[in-house]
Amino acid sequence: MTHGQWSRREFFRRSAMMGAVAVGGPTLLSACQTTGDGGDSLQAARDSGSIRVGIANEQPYGFADESGNVTGEAPEVARAVFSALGINQMQAQVVTFDQLIPGLNAGQYEMVTAGMFITPERCGQAAFSIPDYTAFTALLVPEGNPRGLMNFEDVAAQGASLAVLAGAVEKGYATSAGVAENAIRTLDTQDSMLRSVIDGRVDCAALTDISLNWLADQNPNAPVEVTDGFQPIENGEPVVSAGGFVFRQDDEPLREAFNGELRRLHESSEWVRIAEPFGFGQENVPGPNITTERLCRA
Repeated sequence: MTHGQWSRREFFRRSAMMGAVAVGGPTLLSACQTTGDGGDSLQAARDSGSIRVGIANEQPYGFADESGNVTGEAPEVARAVFSALGINQMQAQVVTFDQLIPGLNAGQYEMVTAGMFITPERCGQAAFSIPDYTAFTALLVPEGNPRGLMNFEDVAAQGASLAVLAGAVEKGYATSAGVAENAIRTLDTQDSMLRSVIDGRVDCAALTDISLNWLADQNPNAPVEVTDGFQPIENGEPVVSAGGFVFRQDDEPLREAFNGELRRLHESSEWVRIAEPFGFGQENVPGPNITTERLCRA
């Protein structure tokens, strides 16, 4: 475990307590900021040149680096989209993953930029952009994978213990595969998941393969490894996992404008150029059959 990684996490915890980090400028998020007349967040953001977003410090989707700059796949893609819309500054508020949608609906920010998977349950609480990326699930296991765990079915069959991130989809995937509730440990940060596997408090941890590969790369001395990616099974069918940006349900002008520019990034090589430093590639660009409407009905 590198000292730099632990220092970064200490920064994250302090950032979460402070509540906001500026992106693209020094201005801290103001609690009295409004969305403008009639709640038109797009017009208010264009008028001010700034927009508020929520992140959860899940690397590499959206996080603050050691200098306090917010980066990651989702903020960098959002920055490119907003630049095209004439909005040149984002202000990021740090909350735990399970508080992203409640904070959005409470008006703390206008959009979630955290790589959040699109699921029917979440679609009932907020509105999603077109899918931004697709990803497989993976397990973080001790070095050598002594129990041979490769998917949730293996975890269930062996009665193994599993760590998941609070508010993330992996707990549902695991219970659908037969993993007992009392075998699942819900944690608030990726660091806690990593330490739980290293210390033997759990047999494995589950997140996207992108997240876990990034985590392992950032901690090269940690005695862990990441399994091959897999598709979880729910109701006998493989789950298509795709993430997107999240908006309030009545914020249609902002969502539609954002979708138009995001679609243009996907159709060019620009999205891959932006996302590649964070472990994404052309294979993560959603295909034409992967739509928000389909994911919300699944």
